[in-house]
Amino acid sequence: MLTTEHLNKFKKILTEERKDLIEKFEINDHFGLERAHYHESMGELSSIDNHPADEGTDLYEREKDIALLEHEQFHLQDIDHALQAIDQGTYGICQVCGVEIPIERLKALPTTTYCKQHSPDSYTSHNRPIEEGVLMPPFGKFDFDGRDESVAYDAEDSWQEVAQWGTSETPSDFAYPTDHYNDTYNESEEPNGYVEEFENFIGNDMYGNNVTVYPNAQHNKYEQELDDEGVMTAFGDLPGYEKEPYTKDEAKQ
Repeated sequence: MLTTEHLNKFKKILTEERKDLIEKFEINDHFGLERAHYHESMGELSSIDNHPADEGTDLYEREKDIALLEHEQFHLQDIDHALQAIDQGTYGICQVCGVEIPIERLKALPTTTYCKQHSPDSYTSHNRPIEEGVLMPPFGKFDFDGRDESVAYDAEDSWQEVAQWGTSETPSDFAYPTDHYNDTYNESEEPNGYVEEFENFIGNDMYGNNVTVYPNAQHNKYEQELDDEGVMTAFGDLPGYEKEPYTKDEAKQ
């Protein structure tokens, strides 16, 4: 059973610890999270002139600040809860089973209001920095994203269209290095804006009839690939289809 002397001693410890914690929050601006953007805490104005690796390091520091702040906030809540228990005369009694908490445990952990058996499990935070949103794939946020049956121009097609002009990645960043810098992005081999290769040279009227082959370089490449694989074309003798080799002028079209 805790004596009045014990209670006064624990109350003094908790009160001083609470005071130190609040002063820490005021000094470091709650680990810099009271600022609008983490650039302000680093003296940076923008991400534009920063290397992606530096941005990653800064974001890691931001994540760490959030974790430290959340830890200290929980600690402050525990202190307030313990002080409230002292005022109510329930300090030193497990709030789950009502068993007296050993004084050795209270000395080691003055903020606890649980016995060892009923101590809550460790809390895993899922609070993430808002800046992580810019690192997440942009796919899955729009109407046509993630629909296997959709062949519409979606966010992934948009990214591939832009990424073909270059990204911050290099061929060495990939498990299977590419031959050209314009291919240094994921799934660069996928077609943009269409699904099948033959969509580049086959057309039909507004009713879906009168399917016509329009000879061009893409058609020539497609037929060559079919010949290499020993596969017959599925189009047959369609209007505009020619089995003879193309002229140089046709191949340029």
